[in-house]
Amino acid sequence: GASSLRARRVAAMKVKATVSSSRRKSRKAYFTAPSHIRRKLMSSMLSKDLRTKYNVRSVPIRRDDEVIINRGHYKDREGKVVQVYRKKWCIHIERVTRDKANGQTVPIPIHPSKVIITKLKLDKDRKALLERKNSATKKGKYTEKETS
Repeated sequence: GASSLRARRVAAMKVKATVSSSRRKSRKAYFTAPSHIRRKLMSSMLSKDLRTKYNVRSVPIRRDDEVIINRGHYKDREGKVVQVYRKKWCIHIERVTRDKANGQTVPIPIHPSKVIITKLKLDKDRKALLERKNSATKKGKYTEKETS
């Protein structure tokens, strides 16, 4: 009954009281998310060499990034991102298309979590973002120079 529920609630304390851990609410928030939040939700992993270069694991995908698909039917296909279709939660990649019966070619939608970014399109905002996300710079309070 109610007492057993209360006991269970004490055992598993919430991390943050203001944030719901309800599956229903988090799914609603995800699927009704506005475009500027979808940008962040539609992030992709960086390749090994980019990850070591920037100390960043993943980054929101954008239009001229070059990616390699690592899941599904089109696995190991490479190409440039032609479009980030936030409304449909997908990206369109160059040369990842199929021909319709009437001869028209249509892009195949791919989810950004299923691709790895191999080359970033860098502008000043993207550079600033990588600078901010760089995990090596803000690990400790002191840099190596100060400690020695």
